[in-house]
Amino acid sequence: MLEALMSLLSSCWNPFGCDNGGGGDGGLGSFGSEGKDGLLWFGDLGRCATGDFSMAVVQANQVLEDQSQIESGQFGTFVGIYDGHGGPDAARYVCDHLFRHFQGSFPDEPRALSAETQGVVTCDTIQRAFQETEEGFTALVSESWSARPNIASSGSCCLVGVIYQRTLYVASLGDSRVVLGKKVGNTDVIAAIQLSAEHNANIESVRQELKELHPNDPQIVVLRHGVWRVKGLIQVSRSIGDVYLKHARFNREPLNPKFRLPQPLNMPILTANPAITSHPIHPNDTFLIFASDGLWEHLTNEKAVEIVHSHPRAGSAKRLIKAALYEAARKREMRYSDLRKIDKEVRRHFHDDITVIVLFLNHDLISRGSVLDSPISIRSALEH
Repeated sequence: MLEALMSLLSSCWNPFGCDNGGGGDGGLGSFGSEGKDGLLWFGDLGRCATGDFSMAVVQANQVLEDQSQIESGQFGTFVGIYDGHGGPDAARYVCDHLFRHFQGSFPDEPRALSAETQGVVTCDTIQRAFQETEEGFTALVSESWSARPNIASSGSCCLVGVIYQRTLYVASLGDSRVVLGKKVGNTDVIAAIQLSAEHNANIESVRQELKELHPNDPQIVVLRHGVWRVKGLIQVSRSIGDVYLKHARFNREPLNPKFRLPQPLNMPILTANPAITSHPIHPNDTFLIFASDGLWEHLTNEKAVEIVHSHPRAGSAKRLIKAALYEAARKREMRYSDLRKIDKEVRRHFHDDITVIVLFLNHDLISRGSVLDSPISIRSALEH
């Protein structure tokens, strides 16, 4: 019954909600143009404290599992890409809570973080915001266990970028990716530089890390149908959620039997510990492409940077998604126009949900530490 209701809501939902310092008008007040093209929604170009941005999402699953947000205010600019799996619950929870923990919207919580009141962003504040979010989702699973046990198998990859005082902080769990477009010297050439770490079992170093952490488990990674999976179940080794692979109390009845491990869960198999790095912003740094794994399945870093660099800024995110969809159609020897006719859920056989945010860096704004008159908050989260 609940899934049917969510399906109905998703069929008529405009995924972008906007709040420009007030209650929000339900539209894209920050964008010059926004619209819908079948299962693709887009905002062509908006303005935030550190430059311009473009945003788009295309749905493939029956219920959209990707969530994303861009927040801009006194602390700078915060970008979040949350690629859900096993249902939308974890990604929606992260979109609702991760930035709030980072910002410090819960003053009654002693460990709440406040970039605006403390005036500082560090790797530690970002790390603790992830920890708060993981703990909160785990508590939600506990509360929902008797009524909705399968929420324990919902998880989300998380990619966060924060620009603060001429520094970009990147935090990642899973396999979403941020790629920098960087001008090469005084030429018109733009290099593609990946800034985020990935935690996918198809990467040899990730498999090696898992084997070292679980030396007594020969089945910690399993090759199935040409794809490496952790315990034969999941491709990523780090996430928010997936608590059935972190806490023994959730890996039992009434959880769906396909998720229950035959061996006792003596230690967490997955972690929610993000890889966090900081990058001083250089004058030649031109733009950042934040995207869920669905984009990178079909486009290389270099191709994505080339597309953004060689076209106008407006519509950049939509353009990248369409390029990925053309490639997905080509791989199946079909036309893009035919792919567009395939509805959600069936579409998942051709590509995943894809979310893209392109952030164009305005070095004058960044160096002056300019602050917008009103904070900007734009999310692709389902309205509750």
